[in-house]
Amino acid sequence: MAKVVWIKHASQLVTLANKSEGPRVKEQMSELSIIEDGSVWVEDGIIQAIGTTEELETKYSSHTLEVEVVDAIGHLVTPGLVDPHTHVAFGGSREREFEMRLEGATYMDIMNAGGGIHATTKMTRTISEDELVRQTTKRLDSFLAHGVTTIEGKSGYGLDLETEIKQLRAMKRLQEEHPIDIVPTFMGAHAVPTTYKGKEDEYVDLIIDEMLPVVAKEKLAKFNDVFCEVGVFTPEQSERILEAGKSYGLIPKIHADEIEPYQGAELAAKVGAISAEHLLKASDEGIRAMAEQGVIACLLPATALYLRENAAQGRAMIDAGVPVAISTDCNPGSSPTTSMPLVMNLACISMRLTPAESLCAATYNAACAIQMEDKVGSLEIGKQADIVLWNVKNYQELQYLFGVNHVKAVWKNGVKVVG
Repeated sequence: MAKVVWIKHASQLVTLANKSEGPRVKEQMSELSIIEDGSVWVEDGIIQAIGTTEELETKYSSHTLEVEVVDAIGHLVTPGLVDPHTHVAFGGSREREFEMRLEGATYMDIMNAGGGIHATTKMTRTISEDELVRQTTKRLDSFLAHGVTTIEGKSGYGLDLETEIKQLRAMKRLQEEHPIDIVPTFMGAHAVPTTYKGKEDEYVDLIIDEMLPVVAKEKLAKFNDVFCEVGVFTPEQSERILEAGKSYGLIPKIHADEIEPYQGAELAAKVGAISAEHLLKASDEGIRAMAEQGVIACLLPATALYLRENAAQGRAMIDAGVPVAISTDCNPGSSPTTSMPLVMNLACISMRLTPAESLCAATYNAACAIQMEDKVGSLEIGKQADIVLWNVKNYQELQYLFGVNHVKAVWKNGVKVVG
C-alpha cells in the first residue's frame, strides 16, 4: 500500500511552481506561486497533487488509503532548501583562525602561513574514510535540522589523488546512507599544495593528467571547480583545468573574484560555467558577461560576514539579469555554518535581496545551480516530496525574524526526518 502524507491548511504554501525554463531572473525571482490555505498530497515520496485544502479534500474525498495527515494551520510550507556550494566533507576544525582574524590576520595571511585550506588538508589526509563519513554526517544532520534537503559537496581538502578520491567516495557513501541528496563536485584546484610552491603549473598538470581521469572513470563527480584567485590559480591555469574537466564530461564551476578582481566572472562566462561562486569583487563587465551567458551567481553572504568583507552585489546582479542563488559555503575556515535560514536573512540585509528573491535563491535557483531543478527546488506534481514546515505564518516573517531557526518539520522524499 502506498505511503501517503497529506499536509493541509498551510497559511501559505509557497510552491515556486516553474513558469520558465532554467533559473529565474529579475522579476521572475519574486514569483513564488503562493497558495493560501494550501495543501500537498504525497504518495511514496512523490508529490501527486497541490492546491487549496478545499480542492484536495474534494479530489480525495473517496480515497481509501491510510493517510498521515499534517495540520499546517498557521504555518508556512515551502520546498526543502537547497545549498548549492558547500565544502561539507572535511576533517578537523580551525577555531584558532577565527581569533587570528580578529587580531588582524587576513585570509591570505593565514593561508600563506600554512593555515587555511592547507591546515584542513593536513587533517583530512590523516583520517580514515570511515572517520570522514562520521564527521560529515554530523554536519549533514545539522543541515537537515535547518531545512536543507539537498546540497552540493566539494572535494578540495586533499590536494593529492588519494585524499581527493577519499573525499568524493565518502560523499558517495553518504548519498546512499544519509537522507540528504549530495551532488558531488571535484575541486582538486582548491589550492596549490605547499610542496608545489613555485611549481604551480606542475600541479595543474597533476590535476589534469592524474586526478581528472580517475574522478571521471569512477564517476565520482558531476562538476569541476577551481579557485581562480591571486596567489592561487591564474585565469589561464583555471581555464586549462576547467576545459580539461569538460573533456571528461564534468561541468565547470568557478570560485571567482572573492579576494581581488581577477577576471573570474568573465572566465565563467567564457568557459560556459553553470555557476560562478563568491563574486565579492566581480567587475561590472564580468556581471554583464554572466547575464549574457546565463551563468548563475552563487552568492555567499555568511562568508563575507565571517571575513568582515562587503557582501557581493546581489541587488545589482539581479537587476542586471544575472540569475542568483545563495549558499552557506559551509567550510571550516571562512563559513563554519549549516544555517541556510541565516543565509537567507543575510541575503536580504547585506545584499538587498527581497524576502521573495532570497527564498527563490535558496530553493529553485539553487537547484538550477546544481542541475537538480527537475527533482527539487519547487513543489510540483511529479517532484520529490522535499518539504519544510516552518513556525511562521508567511515567507516575509521567515526573513524578518533574524537569526532564528524556524523549522518545525522536514520531509525528505515524503519521509519525516525532522520534527
